[in-house]
Amino acid sequence: MEHEHTLDVIIIGGCYAGLSAAMALGRALRQVLIIDSGKPCNRQTPHSHNFLTQDGATPAAIAALGREQVLAYPTVQLKQGIVVNAVQQQNAFTVTTATGEQFTAAKLLLATGVQDILPPIPGFAECWGISILHCPYCHGYEVKHLPTGVLLNGDMAFEFGRMIHHWTKQLTLFTNGPSTLNDEQKAQLKAWNIPVEEQPITNIIHEKGYLQTIQLQDGSAHPLTALYTRPATPQQDIVQSLGCALNESGYVVIDDFQQTTVPGVYAAGDNTTMFRAVSVAVAAGTKAGAMMNKTLIEEGR
Repeated sequence: MEHEHTLDVIIIGGCYAGLSAAMALGRALRQVLIIDSGKPCNRQTPHSHNFLTQDGATPAAIAALGREQVLAYPTVQLKQGIVVNAVQQQNAFTVTTATGEQFTAAKLLLATGVQDILPPIPGFAECWGISILHCPYCHGYEVKHLPTGVLLNGDMAFEFGRMIHHWTKQLTLFTNGPSTLNDEQKAQLKAWNIPVEEQPITNIIHEKGYLQTIQLQDGSAHPLTALYTRPATPQQDIVQSLGCALNESGYVVIDDFQQTTVPGVYAAGDNTTMFRAVSVAVAAGTKAGAMMNKTLIEEGR
């Protein structure tokens, strides 16, 4: 795939949304290049759940099977790399990778996911995706009724506490500093028997990523099996450099066709929604692929 040859679509990000879009486009006889960093955000997660026919499979196994099936279509190719720049030139987009390679396509799909900015708490990164979790629908069943924590503050802490309380009554809320809960929220948490710990967390004791104990600044320790949190998730640089509008929650604004506010640039997956699930990403990717092909046909390509 040379720079002079204009592809139909370049997909930035080769995980579930990107692969799903590539399959739809490959089956539509489109020339597609997937550029992927090879570092998905769920690479530590041992099992994926709530995805029909794949419940309990490893995320890596699902992605590997997806790549095998997608690359069986001769018009789809995958390249490992990181896109550092993308510019629109007339009716096409040229992307540049970190190694200086350039590729041009009529349309772009941003299936970039998001970055997880993990707090600098010893042990946190090792447990992320294994026993420190973001989604009870993905992982809550496996830790139901067990000692569990929520690491959040303010309104989100309250909402998450209320939700996780459905899966376990052995629940503690850690604000990791002074609480910003209002009086009504504190009273409701007390009624639900959810204690609030305001002491900063100093250490997370674990065994190969499986949480055992949360240690606080005052020397106290809390045995836990799981901890839910929502880390900051800024967009990848390439999303913002293209000028795609973001909503108030920081996600890429898309229309019903997965089209961003930049004509010719589409988005699918975790960068567009707070509901991070493999099934959701796959569905969005399929839709994006079909909609891009529809637009290409309408444009006479």
